[in-house]
Amino acid sequence: MASEETIAVLGAGGTMGFAMARNLARAGFQIRAWNRSRDKAQPLSGDGAQIFDTAAEAAGEATVILTMLADADAVLECMGGDGGALSAELGREPVWLQMSTIGEAGTERCIELARDHELEFVDAPVLGTKEPAEQGKLVVLASGPDRLRGRMQPTFDVVGQRTMWVGGAGRGSQLKLVTNAWLVAIVEGAAEAFALAEGTGLDPQLLLDAVEGGPLDLPYLRLKGKAMMERNFQPSFSLKLAAKDAALVEEAASRHGLDLPLVHTIRERLEAGVPEHGNEDMSATFLTSAPEGAAA
Repeated sequence: MASEETIAVLGAGGTMGFAMARNLARAGFQIRAWNRSRDKAQPLSGDGAQIFDTAAEAAGEATVILTMLADADAVLECMGGDGGALSAELGREPVWLQMSTIGEAGTERCIELARDHELEFVDAPVLGTKEPAEQGKLVVLASGPDRLRGRMQPTFDVVGQRTMWVGGAGRGSQLKLVTNAWLVAIVEGAAEAFALAEGTGLDPQLLLDAVEGGPLDLPYLRLKGKAMMERNFQPSFSLKLAAKDAALVEEAASRHGLDLPLVHTIRERLEAGVPEHGNEDMSATFLTSAPEGAAA
């Protein structure tokens, strides 16, 4: 069933943006897609999306502008830079739906830009990686004006299995930072535990066996632990993006006068693996700790 919304997806060639744009197009939304590398978004034309060379062209006549890019600078450039979306003639009652993970300060900059252009703004980062995005099973952490909840919900229902509305614009990004603090702690903790097992001569599978069915057992531990044991780091969410997200958590902690030494240490550890393994899955942080000469 076709939707009345025409959505410009900016960043439609990335792992998350591509999956979200495809699901929305297949659900009947009119999709106008842009990506810095056009070829990465081009396959969406097979799902009925229109592909454009500039963000401004994609945003033309759109009623919703959905941004899903790597960082705040990329988001702000594609919106307000030369050839950016805000230079276009937008559709009726346009809404900027910002779904990238850009941290607290980055979100505040977006809110200010939206206010300057009298543009409605919804902050709605997501929980989930490649596979949940492809399956439309993300968790949407939405925040913004109450009056937009009903209008945005059909979009969220396509890309996610659950939506949380958590307050005024910016609260969604704050919650994403909190969840990311927990996420990177799990992955780095697993990496070091598996490295310790290998280093002491234990089969790391014994760790999973020991916690099975108890309160220490986690599906994510098993997922990432399997990748570490098999040295299979096909990216679901890249190490360089995980390091970026950890830096955003640390930045927020500093802004609020919080002393979070674990976050600081994990951020440094993730960054240490980026030069060699940045485009691999975030579980590749294991390789920074893995014993020398461990079997590949």
